[in-house]
Amino acid sequence: MPEEPPARQDAATTAERRARAALCRLTEPGDAAIGRWLTTVSATTLIEAIRGQTVPGFLDLDATRLAGYQARLPLLDPDRDLERVRTLGGRFIIPGDSEWPSQLDDLGDSRPLGLWIRGTGSLRLLALRSVSVVGARACTSYGAHVAGELAAQLAERGWVIVSGAAYGIDAAAHRGALAVGGITVGILACGVDVAYPQGNSELISRIAAQGLLVSELAPGEHPNRFRFVLRNRVIAALTRGTVVVEAALRSGALSTARRARDLNRHTMGVAGPVTSELSAGVHALIRSGAATLVTDAAEVAELVGAIGDDLAPRHSGPVLPRDLLEPAVARVLEAVPATAAGAPVERLARQVGLSGDEVLQRLYELGSLGFVERCGAHWRVVRGRGGAAGGSPRSA
Repeated sequence: MPEEPPARQDAATTAERRARAALCRLTEPGDAAIGRWLTTVSATTLIEAIRGQTVPGFLDLDATRLAGYQARLPLLDPDRDLERVRTLGGRFIIPGDSEWPSQLDDLGDSRPLGLWIRGTGSLRLLALRSVSVVGARACTSYGAHVAGELAAQLAERGWVIVSGAAYGIDAAAHRGALAVGGITVGILACGVDVAYPQGNSELISRIAAQGLLVSELAPGEHPNRFRFVLRNRVIAALTRGTVVVEAALRSGALSTARRARDLNRHTMGVAGPVTSELSAGVHALIRSGAATLVTDAAEVAELVGAIGDDLAPRHSGPVLPRDLLEPAVARVLEAVPATAAGAPVERLARQVGLSGDEVLQRLYELGSLGFVERCGAHWRVVRGRGGAAGGSPRSA
């Protein structure tokens, strides 16, 4: 078949965009029944079927629900909504657009109908190297500090920080990224023109200016409890992995972690005090194997980054001078007592299983490094340089 002329393709895309914008008003996010429809028919066809009451019965839409759609349909004005987001410097993207993040298709029938975006960056490109940081709204100072540090360090490594612009951990993560000149994306449970919560209005404005605000809900829509839960699936699907910093056993942040796990995304948790109820949910995730324990940005980056890249450094204690000693020398040092009387060479030789001459040589080596000293015929550890201690060798 010959391809349609570009003008006709553009007209079809415009009509589909208008229809999906209308559906955003007509239904709630994640409506699986609507999602199933859209796998077989276009949004424009679906709108006409609802308007003309010709919806096929096999599409699992009961009469009461269909009647509700038909009653609300005449009240919708998608052109007004599209113009409203344009005046904010934003846009409405739909599947098939070059900016659409294809990983959202992993949500299946509950994938977004479209996304309202405020900001200038490309959501698809920014999401390619993104990590979500979520957690409790009523977080502790420890949680806020960790979330901010993680976000800042990840942003400095070139990762985009995604969160929900709520109080607590969300806000700390956004601020951490912004503080180091990083990019952050806020996934909202309201319209992109609504500052919620109001206490974060300045932060939300900064996210729009320096990153992106994203929502499934049309401009002007306000949040409710169910929309927050539904919003979490977008956070989980959009990013390479999710880090939970402080979450009680019934925290909404855990739903984001579970969706991330179900979508085969990396799920990570930051441990907190075992006495803190705000960390109980995170600890349960880690204990059950549903999340990987992480302690810093390097460990997060190693999990979500490319294989062989973004490797985290191995953690170890400081290297002490005694760690650099050869095994035989270290054995002699372990045998030398720290008492004032010390011990003779013969006793040390029997204790370490070496000849007297070799032990004497090792003692003089240790003496030149400042570990031991000779007191007559006996040897003892230099005061303050105990067998388990270290420090800088004494100057020659």
